[in-house]
Amino acid sequence: MTNRVIRYQGAIIRNSRLLLLKHREHASGRSYWVIPGGGREENESEEACVQREMLEETNLTVTVERLLLDELAEPGRFYQRYKTYLCYANGGEASPGYEPEPEAAQVYAIVEAAWFDLLHPETWNLEMTKDPITFQLVKKIQALLEYPLVGS
Repeated sequence: MTNRVIRYQGAIIRNSRLLLLKHREHASGRSYWVIPGGGREENESEEACVQREMLEETNLTVTVERLLLDELAEPGRFYQRYKTYLCYANGGEASPGYEPEPEAAQVYAIVEAAWFDLLHPETWNLEMTKDPITFQLVKKIQALLEYPLVGS
């Protein structure tokens, strides 16, 4: 594995809905929602990395449209920077994939994949809205894609 300081993640959109994955930690049973993503392999382009990560974690093939967000991480986080790409699903059905990195797979499993309607935040999973990191990221994506910020 190469040194991974940047997390390349995909905001996968289908019919105004954003795909999120639920991770469950093995030791504590704690679960939380995230957008799919991970580290880049050696000699892999950023776009190829995002496409590979989306396929591994969601079972979807995607078209990467553009870089949507490039943010520095809070100090102490595993990754130092997060690059979020706008992606469109073009094949497959969204379902929980797998974590190929053994050190991550020992910590958590991907247990659910769900679409969150960016036009109707009132339908969002309550667990996700209470997660300050994922909730703020989803709201940023919603704003950048110019969806109305209803109910925020």
